[in-house]
Amino acid sequence: MSFQSAKTSPLHVPTGWAALFSGGNAARSITLSAGVVLHAINLYMAMTVLPSAVRDIGGMRYYTWNTSLFVAASIIGSSLSARALGRFGPRTAYGIATAIFATGAVLCATAPAMPVMLAGRVMQGIGSGLLVSMAYAVIRLVFPPGLWPRAMSMLSSMWGVATLIGPAIGGLFAGLGAWRMAFWTLAALCIPFVLLAISVLPRTTGTQPAGRPGVAWAQIALMVGSVLCLSVAGASPHVWANLAGCLVVLGLFAGLAYLDRHHRTRLLPAGALTWGSALAPLYALMGCLALTVEVIEIFAPLFLQDLHHQSPLTAGYLSVLMAAGWSTGAILNAGAPPPRVARALVAAPALGLAGILFLAFYLSTPTNGAWPAMLPVCLAFLTVGLGVGAAWPHLLTRVLMVAQPADRDLASASLTTVQLYTTALAGAWAGMIANIAGLADGNVAGIERATFWVFALFALIPASGIVVAQCIARATRAR
Repeated sequence: MSFQSAKTSPLHVPTGWAALFSGGNAARSITLSAGVVLHAINLYMAMTVLPSAVRDIGGMRYYTWNTSLFVAASIIGSSLSARALGRFGPRTAYGIATAIFATGAVLCATAPAMPVMLAGRVMQGIGSGLLVSMAYAVIRLVFPPGLWPRAMSMLSSMWGVATLIGPAIGGLFAGLGAWRMAFWTLAALCIPFVLLAISVLPRTTGTQPAGRPGVAWAQIALMVGSVLCLSVAGASPHVWANLAGCLVVLGLFAGLAYLDRHHRTRLLPAGALTWGSALAPLYALMGCLALTVEVIEIFAPLFLQDLHHQSPLTAGYLSVLMAAGWSTGAILNAGAPPPRVARALVAAPALGLAGILFLAFYLSTPTNGAWPAMLPVCLAFLTVGLGVGAAWPHLLTRVLMVAQPADRDLASASLTTVQLYTTALAGAWAGMIANIAGLADGNVAGIERATFWVFALFALIPASGIVVAQCIARATRAR
Protein backbone atom coordinates (compact mmCIF):
# COMPACT_ATOMS: atom_id res chain seq x y z
CA MET A 1 0.00 0.00 0.00
CA SER A 2 1.39 3.41 -0.86
CA PHE A 3 1.07 6.54 1.22
CA GLN A 4 -1.57 7.89 -1.09
CA SER A 5 -3.73 4.80 -0.89
CA ALA A 6 -3.56 4.88 2.90
CA LYS A 7 -4.82 8.44 2.90
CA THR A 8 -7.63 7.89 0.44
CA SER A 9 -9.06 4.74 1.92
CA PRO A 10 -12.84 4.55 2.12
CA LEU A 11 -14.57 6.05 5.13
CA HIS A 12 -15.93 2.71 6.32
CA VAL A 13 -12.70 0.79 6.80
CA PRO A 14 -12.58 -2.24 9.14
CA THR A 15 -10.81 -1.24 12.35
CA GLY A 16 -10.59 -4.55 14.21
CA TRP A 17 -7.58 -6.76 14.86
CA ALA A 18 -8.54 -8.91 11.87
CA ALA A 19 -8.06 -5.93 9.53
CA LEU A 20 -4.58 -5.31 10.96
CA PHE A 21 -3.47 -8.89 10.34
CA SER A 22 -5.19 -9.68 7.04
CA GLY A 23 -4.07 -9.26 3.45
CA GLY A 24 -1.11 -6.99 2.86
CA ASN A 25 -1.51 -5.46 6.32
CA ALA A 26 -0.26 -8.67 7.92
CA ALA A 27 3.22 -8.41 6.40
CA ARG A 28 3.43 -4.71 7.24
CA SER A 29 2.36 -5.35 10.83
CA ILE A 30 4.97 -8.09 11.21
CA THR A 31 7.68 -5.84 9.76
CA LEU A 32 6.96 -2.88 12.03
CA SER A 33 6.65 -5.15 15.07
CA ALA A 34 9.90 -6.93 14.25
CA GLY A 35 11.79 -3.63 14.17
CA VAL A 36 10.62 -2.77 17.68
CA VAL A 37 11.34 -6.31 18.90
CA LEU A 38 14.87 -6.15 17.49
CA HIS A 39 15.56 -2.96 19.44
CA ALA A 40 13.94 -4.19 22.66
CA ILE A 41 15.61 -7.62 22.59
CA ASN A 42 18.96 -5.91 22.15
CA LEU A 43 18.22 -3.66 25.13
CA TYR A 44 17.33 -6.47 27.54
CA MET A 45 19.88 -8.95 26.17
CA ALA A 46 22.74 -6.47 26.56
CA MET A 47 21.85 -5.92 30.22
CA THR A 48 22.30 -9.66 30.76
CA VAL A 49 25.57 -10.24 28.87
CA LEU A 50 27.49 -7.02 29.59
CA PRO A 51 28.81 -8.21 32.98
CA SER A 52 30.33 -11.27 31.26
CA ALA A 53 31.69 -9.12 28.43
CA VAL A 54 33.41 -6.70 30.82
CA ARG A 55 35.01 -9.55 32.76
CA ASP A 56 36.39 -10.85 29.46
CA ILE A 57 37.63 -7.70 27.70
CA GLY A 58 38.10 -5.35 30.67
CA GLY A 59 37.03 -1.72 31.01
CA MET A 60 34.91 -1.94 34.18
CA ARG A 61 35.30 1.79 34.82
CA TYR A 62 33.44 2.40 31.54
CA TYR A 63 30.71 -0.17 32.23
CA THR A 64 27.86 2.35 32.56
CA TRP A 65 28.97 4.06 29.35
CA ASN A 66 27.54 1.09 27.46
CA THR A 67 24.06 2.20 28.48
CA SER A 68 24.63 5.97 28.46
CA LEU A 69 26.16 6.02 24.96
CA PHE A 70 23.54 3.59 23.64
CA VAL A 71 20.65 5.77 24.87
CA ALA A 72 22.32 8.98 23.65
CA ALA A 73 22.88 7.42 20.22
CA SER A 74 19.28 6.15 20.17
CA ILE A 75 18.06 9.70 20.75
CA ILE A 76 20.14 10.85 17.79
CA GLY A 77 18.79 8.01 15.64
CA SER A 78 15.17 8.68 16.53
CA SER A 79 15.64 12.40 15.87
CA LEU A 80 16.99 11.63 12.39
CA SER A 81 14.14 9.27 11.46
CA ALA A 82 11.89 11.93 9.91
CA ARG A 83 14.75 13.11 7.72
CA ALA A 84 15.67 9.55 6.76
CA LEU A 85 12.09 8.71 5.75
CA GLY A 86 11.69 11.93 3.78
CA ARG A 87 14.98 11.59 1.93
CA PHE A 88 15.20 7.84 1.29
CA GLY A 89 11.64 6.54 1.72
CA PRO A 90 10.61 3.79 4.17
CA ARG A 91 12.09 0.90 2.21
CA THR A 92 15.61 2.28 1.84
CA ALA A 93 15.58 3.97 5.26
CA TYR A 94 14.79 0.65 6.94
CA GLY A 95 17.62 -0.99 5.01
CA ILE A 96 20.11 1.69 6.11
CA ALA A 97 18.98 1.55 9.75
CA THR A 98 19.24 -2.24 9.83
CA ALA A 99 22.71 -2.14 8.28
CA ILE A 100 23.89 0.33 10.94
CA PHE A 101 22.39 -1.80 13.71
CA ALA A 102 23.90 -5.02 12.34
CA THR A 103 27.33 -3.40 11.98
CA GLY A 104 27.15 -2.34 15.62
CA ALA A 105 26.22 -5.88 16.67
CA VAL A 106 29.21 -7.28 14.75
CA LEU A 107 31.54 -4.75 16.39
CA CYS A 108 30.27 -5.81 19.82
CA ALA A 109 30.62 -9.50 18.94
CA THR A 110 34.24 -9.07 17.84
CA ALA A 111 35.31 -6.41 20.36
CA PRO A 112 38.83 -7.08 21.71
CA ALA A 113 38.58 -4.17 24.16
CA MET A 114 36.06 -1.73 25.63
CA PRO A 115 36.58 1.12 23.09
CA VAL A 116 35.44 -1.16 20.26
CA MET A 117 32.49 -2.36 22.36
CA LEU A 118 31.45 1.24 22.99
CA ALA A 119 31.72 2.05 19.27
CA GLY A 120 29.45 -0.92 18.56
CA ARG A 121 26.94 0.22 21.17
CA VAL A 122 26.83 3.69 19.60
CA MET A 123 26.08 2.20 16.17
CA GLN A 124 23.46 -0.12 17.66
CA GLY A 125 21.86 2.88 19.34
CA ILE A 126 21.66 4.92 16.14
CA GLY A 127 20.24 1.98 14.18
CA SER A 128 17.69 0.94 16.78
CA GLY A 129 16.62 4.54 17.42
CA LEU A 130 15.89 4.86 13.72
CA LEU A 131 14.01 1.55 13.59
CA VAL A 132 11.72 2.22 16.54
CA SER A 133 10.96 5.81 15.60
CA MET A 134 10.28 4.95 11.95
CA ALA A 135 7.87 2.21 13.01
CA TYR A 136 5.54 4.82 14.53
CA ALA A 137 5.90 7.06 11.49
CA VAL A 138 5.22 4.28 8.98
CA ILE A 139 2.00 3.37 10.82
CA ARG A 140 0.61 6.67 9.57
CA LEU A 141 1.79 5.94 6.03
CA VAL A 142 0.54 2.39 5.49
CA PHE A 143 -2.58 2.10 7.67
CA PRO A 144 -5.81 4.14 7.62
CA PRO A 145 -6.45 6.30 10.74
CA GLY A 146 -9.03 3.83 12.07
CA LEU A 147 -6.26 1.26 12.56
CA TRP A 148 -3.77 3.59 14.23
CA PRO A 149 -4.80 2.84 17.85
CA ARG A 150 -4.56 -0.93 17.28
CA ALA A 151 -1.25 -0.56 15.43
CA MET A 152 0.11 1.50 18.33
CA SER A 153 -1.13 -1.17 20.74
CA MET A 154 0.59 -3.82 18.64
CA LEU A 155 3.94 -2.01 18.88
CA SER A 156 3.48 -1.45 22.63
CA SER A 157 2.81 -5.14 23.19
CA MET A 158 6.09 -6.05 21.48
CA TRP A 159 7.99 -4.80 24.52
CA GLY A 160 6.32 -7.51 26.56
CA VAL A 161 7.47 -10.10 24.04
CA ALA A 162 11.03 -8.76 24.09
CA THR A 163 11.28 -8.81 27.89
CA LEU A 164 10.76 -12.56 27.74
CA ILE A 165 13.11 -13.25 24.82
CA GLY A 166 15.95 -10.78 25.49
CA PRO A 167 17.04 -11.95 28.96
CA ALA A 168 16.61 -15.58 27.88
CA ILE A 169 18.99 -15.18 24.93
CA GLY A 170 21.48 -13.20 26.97
CA GLY A 171 21.28 -15.54 29.96
CA LEU A 172 21.72 -18.63 27.78
CA PHE A 173 24.91 -17.43 26.11
CA ALA A 174 26.30 -15.79 29.25
CA GLY A 175 25.77 -19.05 31.13
CA LEU A 176 27.65 -20.94 28.42
CA GLY A 177 30.53 -18.46 28.56
CA ALA A 178 29.78 -17.39 24.97
CA TRP A 179 28.51 -13.83 25.38
CA ARG A 180 29.75 -12.90 21.88
CA MET A 181 27.21 -15.31 20.36
CA ALA A 182 24.40 -13.14 21.72
CA PHE A 183 25.53 -10.26 19.50
CA TRP A 184 26.16 -12.60 16.55
CA THR A 185 22.57 -13.80 16.97
CA LEU A 186 21.30 -10.22 16.73
CA ALA A 187 23.37 -9.64 13.60
CA ALA A 188 21.96 -12.82 12.03
CA LEU A 189 18.37 -11.80 12.83
CA CYS A 190 18.92 -8.61 10.84
CA ILE A 191 19.15 -10.57 7.57
CA PRO A 192 15.58 -11.95 7.37
CA PHE A 193 14.26 -8.73 8.89
CA VAL A 194 15.76 -6.44 6.25
CA LEU A 195 14.65 -8.77 3.43
CA LEU A 196 11.09 -8.58 4.76
CA ALA A 197 11.24 -4.79 5.18
CA ILE A 198 12.44 -4.02 1.66
CA SER A 199 9.83 -6.34 0.18
CA VAL A 200 6.71 -4.96 1.91
CA LEU A 201 7.35 -1.31 2.80
CA PRO A 202 6.59 1.51 0.32
CA ARG A 203 9.41 3.17 -1.60
CA THR A 204 8.35 6.74 -0.78
CA THR A 205 6.35 8.64 1.83
CA GLY A 206 4.27 10.41 -0.79
CA THR A 207 5.50 13.87 0.25
CA GLN A 208 7.24 16.33 -2.02
CA PRO A 209 10.99 16.97 -1.55
CA ALA A 210 10.27 20.52 -0.35
CA GLY A 211 8.38 19.08 2.58
CA ARG A 212 11.29 17.07 3.87
CA PRO A 213 12.40 18.22 7.32
CA GLY A 214 15.87 19.41 8.19
CA VAL A 215 17.84 18.12 11.15
CA ALA A 216 17.64 20.03 14.43
CA TRP A 217 21.29 19.49 15.29
CA ALA A 218 21.42 22.20 17.96
CA GLN A 219 18.43 20.77 19.85
CA ILE A 220 19.75 17.21 19.51
CA ALA A 221 23.10 18.33 20.93
CA LEU A 222 21.40 19.98 23.91
CA MET A 223 19.25 16.91 24.55
CA VAL A 224 22.16 14.45 24.37
CA GLY A 225 24.35 16.83 26.36
CA SER A 226 21.81 17.03 29.17
CA VAL A 227 21.65 13.23 29.37
CA LEU A 228 25.43 12.84 29.52
CA CYS A 229 25.79 15.73 31.99
CA LEU A 230 23.22 14.25 34.37
CA SER A 231 24.83 10.80 34.08
CA VAL A 232 28.25 12.20 35.03
CA ALA A 233 26.86 14.36 37.85
CA GLY A 234 24.80 11.48 39.22
CA ALA A 235 27.90 9.31 39.59
CA SER A 236 29.62 11.89 41.82
CA PRO A 237 29.67 11.21 45.59
CA HIS A 238 29.40 14.96 46.26
CA VAL A 239 25.93 16.47 46.76
CA TRP A 240 27.10 19.83 45.40
CA ALA A 241 28.10 18.13 42.14
CA ASN A 242 24.69 16.42 41.96
CA LEU A 243 22.86 19.72 42.43
CA ALA A 244 25.14 21.51 39.98
CA GLY A 245 24.42 18.81 37.41
CA CYS A 246 20.67 19.27 37.89
CA LEU A 247 20.98 23.04 37.41
CA VAL A 248 23.04 22.59 34.25
CA VAL A 249 20.48 20.12 32.89
CA LEU A 250 17.63 22.56 33.61
CA GLY A 251 19.59 25.24 31.76
CA LEU A 252 20.20 22.95 28.79
CA PHE A 253 16.51 22.00 28.68
CA ALA A 254 15.50 25.67 28.80
CA GLY A 255 17.84 26.28 25.88
CA LEU A 256 16.31 23.33 24.05
CA ALA A 257 12.79 24.66 24.60
CA TYR A 258 13.76 28.17 23.44
CA LEU A 259 15.50 26.91 20.31
CA ASP A 260 12.65 24.59 19.38
CA ARG A 261 10.13 27.42 19.64
CA HIS A 262 12.18 29.94 17.66
CA HIS A 263 14.56 27.98 15.45
CA ARG A 264 13.73 27.43 11.80
CA THR A 265 14.33 23.68 12.12
CA ARG A 266 12.44 22.06 15.00
CA LEU A 267 12.91 18.79 16.86
CA LEU A 268 9.30 18.58 18.08
CA PRO A 269 6.05 19.61 16.39
CA ALA A 270 4.81 23.17 16.84
CA GLY A 271 3.27 23.72 20.27
CA ALA A 272 4.88 20.72 21.94
CA LEU A 273 6.70 22.96 24.44
CA THR A 274 4.01 25.66 24.72
CA TRP A 275 1.68 24.82 27.59
CA GLY A 276 -1.41 26.51 26.16
CA SER A 277 -1.30 24.24 23.10
CA ALA A 278 -3.14 20.96 22.66
CA LEU A 279 0.14 19.05 22.25
CA ALA A 280 2.01 20.13 25.40
CA PRO A 281 -0.20 18.21 27.89
CA LEU A 282 0.10 15.08 25.74
CA TYR A 283 3.90 15.21 25.82
CA ALA A 284 3.85 16.04 29.53
CA LEU A 285 1.73 12.97 30.29
CA MET A 286 3.96 10.82 28.08
CA GLY A 287 6.93 11.96 30.13
CA CYS A 288 5.17 11.34 33.45
CA LEU A 289 4.14 7.79 32.53
CA ALA A 290 7.53 6.91 31.02
CA LEU A 291 9.42 8.22 34.07
CA THR A 292 7.17 6.22 36.41
CA VAL A 293 7.66 2.96 34.55
CA GLU A 294 11.37 3.38 33.91
CA VAL A 295 12.39 4.10 37.49
CA ILE A 296 10.63 0.91 38.60
CA GLU A 297 12.18 -1.13 35.78
CA ILE A 298 15.67 0.17 36.54
CA PHE A 299 15.76 -0.17 40.33
CA ALA A 300 13.20 -2.81 41.32
CA PRO A 301 15.45 -5.76 40.27
CA LEU A 302 18.33 -4.38 42.35
CA PHE A 303 16.20 -3.84 45.44
CA LEU A 304 14.54 -7.26 45.07
CA GLN A 305 17.97 -8.91 45.05
CA ASP A 306 19.51 -6.93 47.90
CA LEU A 307 16.55 -6.76 50.29
CA HIS A 308 14.31 -9.68 49.33
CA HIS A 309 16.76 -12.52 48.53
CA GLN A 310 15.77 -12.91 44.87
CA SER A 311 18.21 -14.26 42.29
CA PRO A 312 19.13 -11.96 39.39
CA LEU A 313 17.04 -14.03 36.97
CA THR A 314 14.00 -14.13 39.28
CA ALA A 315 14.23 -10.41 40.05
CA GLY A 316 14.46 -9.63 36.35
CA TYR A 317 11.44 -11.70 35.47
CA LEU A 318 9.40 -10.29 38.36
CA SER A 319 9.98 -6.86 36.84
CA VAL A 320 8.86 -8.25 33.48
CA LEU A 321 5.37 -8.49 34.95
CA MET A 322 5.05 -4.74 34.44
CA ALA A 323 5.80 -5.14 30.73
CA ALA A 324 3.32 -8.02 30.59
CA GLY A 325 0.69 -5.79 32.19
CA TRP A 326 1.54 -3.03 29.69
CA SER A 327 1.07 -5.39 26.74
CA THR A 328 -2.19 -6.75 28.15
CA GLY A 329 -3.60 -3.29 28.81
CA ALA A 330 -2.62 -2.07 25.35
CA ILE A 331 -4.36 -4.99 23.63
CA LEU A 332 -7.52 -5.00 25.78
CA ASN A 333 -8.12 -1.25 25.43
CA ALA A 334 -7.07 -0.87 21.79
CA GLY A 335 -10.58 -0.36 20.41
CA ALA A 336 -11.90 1.75 23.29
CA PRO A 337 -14.40 4.57 22.53
CA PRO A 338 -13.49 8.15 23.60
CA PRO A 339 -15.21 8.02 27.04
CA ARG A 340 -13.27 4.89 28.01
CA VAL A 341 -10.05 6.36 26.62
CA ALA A 342 -10.59 9.44 28.80
CA ARG A 343 -10.97 7.25 31.88
CA ALA A 344 -7.86 5.27 30.95
CA LEU A 345 -5.80 8.44 30.59
CA VAL A 346 -6.65 9.48 34.16
CA ALA A 347 -6.37 5.95 35.56
CA ALA A 348 -2.84 5.43 34.21
CA PRO A 349 -1.03 8.01 36.40
CA ALA A 350 -3.37 7.23 39.32
CA LEU A 351 -2.44 3.53 39.23
CA GLY A 352 1.20 4.52 38.75
CA LEU A 353 1.03 6.69 41.87
CA ALA A 354 -0.57 3.91 43.91
CA GLY A 355 1.95 1.36 42.67
CA ILE A 356 5.09 3.42 43.23
CA LEU A 357 3.99 4.54 46.72
CA PHE A 358 3.30 0.92 47.65
CA LEU A 359 6.76 -0.09 46.43
CA ALA A 360 8.36 2.76 48.41
CA PHE A 361 7.01 1.38 51.70
CA TYR A 362 6.93 -2.34 50.94
CA LEU A 363 10.22 -2.89 49.11
CA SER A 364 12.15 -0.79 51.63
CA THR A 365 11.30 -3.33 54.34
CA PRO A 366 13.36 -6.56 53.97
CA THR A 367 11.49 -9.87 53.69
CA ASN A 368 12.49 -13.52 53.44
CA GLY A 369 11.72 -13.43 49.71
CA ALA A 370 9.14 -16.24 49.85
CA TRP A 371 6.39 -16.16 47.24
CA PRO A 372 3.65 -15.02 49.67
CA ALA A 373 5.81 -11.99 50.42
CA MET A 374 6.43 -11.36 46.72
CA LEU A 375 2.80 -11.66 45.60
CA PRO A 376 1.91 -8.03 46.51
CA VAL A 377 4.96 -6.86 44.54
CA CYS A 378 3.79 -8.85 41.51
CA LEU A 379 0.34 -7.28 41.76
CA ALA A 380 1.88 -3.80 42.00
CA PHE A 381 3.97 -4.39 38.87
CA LEU A 382 0.95 -5.69 36.96
CA THR A 383 -1.23 -2.80 38.10
CA VAL A 384 1.21 -0.12 36.97
CA GLY A 385 1.75 -1.89 33.65
CA LEU A 386 -1.96 -2.38 32.96
CA GLY A 387 -2.72 1.27 33.63
CA VAL A 388 0.02 2.66 31.41
CA GLY A 389 -0.61 0.09 28.67
CA ALA A 390 -4.31 0.92 28.47
CA ALA A 391 -3.57 4.62 27.94
CA TRP A 392 -0.26 4.72 26.05
CA PRO A 393 -1.36 3.78 22.48
CA HIS A 394 -4.24 6.28 22.61
CA LEU A 395 -1.89 8.96 23.91
CA LEU A 396 0.48 8.40 20.97
CA THR A 397 -2.40 8.33 18.49
CA ARG A 398 -3.70 11.59 19.91
CA VAL A 399 -0.30 13.23 19.31
CA LEU A 400 -0.37 12.21 15.64
CA MET A 401 -3.91 13.50 15.17
CA VAL A 402 -3.45 16.81 16.99
CA ALA A 403 -0.14 17.72 15.30
CA GLN A 404 -0.40 20.03 12.31
CA PRO A 405 -0.27 18.19 8.95
CA ALA A 406 3.13 19.71 8.14
CA ASP A 407 4.47 18.38 11.46
CA ARG A 408 3.23 14.80 11.22
CA ASP A 409 6.71 13.40 10.47
CA LEU A 410 8.19 15.32 13.41
CA ALA A 411 5.37 14.10 15.64
CA SER A 412 5.98 10.47 14.66
CA ALA A 413 9.72 10.75 15.32
CA SER A 414 9.18 12.56 18.60
CA LEU A 415 7.24 9.66 20.12
CA THR A 416 10.42 7.63 20.43
CA THR A 417 12.69 10.62 21.13
CA VAL A 418 10.63 11.70 24.15
CA GLN A 419 10.44 8.16 25.51
CA LEU A 420 14.20 7.63 25.15
CA TYR A 421 14.95 11.00 26.71
CA THR A 422 12.75 10.35 29.74
CA THR A 423 14.27 6.87 30.08
CA ALA A 424 17.74 8.37 30.27
CA LEU A 425 16.64 11.05 32.73
CA ALA A 426 14.87 8.49 34.92
CA GLY A 427 18.00 6.41 35.30
CA ALA A 428 20.25 9.39 36.01
CA TRP A 429 17.89 11.14 38.44
CA ALA A 430 17.01 7.97 40.30
CA GLY A 431 20.68 7.01 40.52
CA MET A 432 21.47 10.42 41.98
CA ILE A 433 18.72 10.10 44.61
CA ALA A 434 19.80 6.56 45.47
CA ASN A 435 23.43 7.55 45.95
CA ILE A 436 22.54 10.52 48.15
CA ALA A 437 20.19 8.30 50.22
CA GLY A 438 22.94 5.76 50.89
CA LEU A 439 22.98 3.16 48.12
CA ALA A 440 26.70 3.71 47.56
CA ASP A 441 27.37 2.80 51.22
CA GLY A 442 26.74 -0.84 50.31
CA ASN A 443 25.04 -1.76 53.61
CA VAL A 444 21.45 -2.85 54.20
CA ALA A 445 20.44 0.36 55.96
CA GLY A 446 21.68 2.44 53.03
CA ILE A 447 19.83 0.26 50.52
CA GLU A 448 16.62 0.53 52.58
CA ARG A 449 16.85 4.34 52.58
CA ALA A 450 17.61 4.40 48.87
CA THR A 451 14.63 2.16 48.10
CA PHE A 452 12.23 4.38 50.01
CA TRP A 453 13.46 7.74 48.75
CA VAL A 454 13.83 6.77 45.09
CA PHE A 455 10.22 5.62 44.84
CA ALA A 456 8.79 8.19 47.27
CA LEU A 457 10.28 11.17 45.45
CA PHE A 458 9.41 9.78 42.03
CA ALA A 459 5.79 9.48 43.22
CA LEU A 460 5.59 13.23 42.56
CA ILE A 461 5.80 12.43 38.84
CA PRO A 462 2.56 10.38 38.48
CA ALA A 463 0.88 12.75 40.96
CA SER A 464 1.57 15.58 38.53
CA GLY A 465 0.45 13.31 35.71
CA ILE A 466 -3.03 12.98 37.23
CA VAL A 467 -3.57 16.74 36.91
CA VAL A 468 -2.30 16.76 33.33
CA ALA A 469 -4.40 13.70 32.42
CA GLN A 470 -7.59 15.36 33.62
CA CYS A 471 -6.99 18.23 31.18
CA ILE A 472 -6.46 15.78 28.32
CA ALA A 473 -9.46 13.67 29.35
CA ARG A 474 -11.79 16.66 29.15
CA ALA A 475 -10.63 17.33 25.59
CA THR A 476 -10.95 13.63 24.71
CA ARG A 477 -14.55 13.44 25.97
CA ALA A 478 -15.42 16.46 23.86
CA ARG A 479 -14.36 14.70 20.64
